[in-house]
Amino acid sequence: MRTVRMLAAAALTGAALLGLAGPAAVADSPPATADPDTRSTAGPTEAGTTFRTAARFLPGQHATARAATGDYLYWVFPADTGQRSTVKATVTLPDTALRHGPTTWRVDVYDGLRRRQPCMYGTQSRTAAKETAAVELACVLRPVRAAADAWANDPLPGSYYIRLTVTGLPDEDLGQPFSARIGVTTVDKNGAYASDGALAAPLVPGATTADRAEADAEAGRPSAVEAAAPEDGWSSGWWSDRWLWTAAGGVLAALAGVGGYVLTRGAGRPSRVPPAA
Repeated sequence: MRTVRMLAAAALTGAALLGLAGPAAVADSPPATADPDTRSTAGPTEAGTTFRTAARFLPGQHATARAATGDYLYWVFPADTGQRSTVKATVTLPDTALRHGPTTWRVDVYDGLRRRQPCMYGTQSRTAAKETAAVELACVLRPVRAAADAWANDPLPGSYYIRLTVTGLPDEDLGQPFSARIGVTTVDKNGAYASDGALAAPLVPGATTADRAEADAEAGRPSAVEAAAPEDGWSSGWWSDRWLWTAAGGVLAALAGVGGYVLTRGAGRPSRVPPAA
């Protein structure tokens, strides 16, 4: 009976540990953005026309802009380690009576090194017929890794640029007004895409050396990295829920060893055998 009780206790302890680690390792956890009821979703109402003038907004917000057909529009948002971002764009086209044919629109995403990032899935480019009133585009990015090899094109923590433009249209439709609405949502992928190592600093525009960051801190100025940070700040990059699974596995292995020893050690010296035998 004592052996049964010990094994039952070991099983309950292992279940409790896995219960603590499990929620953190769910593949598609709730969005990492703040509750929309506690934060305004209003973003910038203008877009930049180059990477340098890109309008900044946070995941969970919606950025809007009005421009002329043929313009390049740029926005920038932060993405941290372990996050998978989904970019959605809605383009409201000019009045049908003003258009002369179909138009093709495209949304592209670039990382802090201005490398174009491929979409895992989503409609990145779409052609709208002359009678279509609006076009919806989407791009689901790969999860951000804490570090990567220099030759790799893996997404890294930092700023991500969105570029929206028309790629095909009749020449007569150039310059016609349109409006755009951009939104980004993120989900935490946790340890499923964890990697060893971490960047010295996120890839954001204007990031400088540690000495310059220290000088900014002493002067009371926010550094470029701090100014471009998500709402909750940048993560360190070394933590993931793999630590929980590793710890739980170690404890379970130790308990299994104790249980195996209890089962195989036998009943000990029989009571009928004299001590001196």
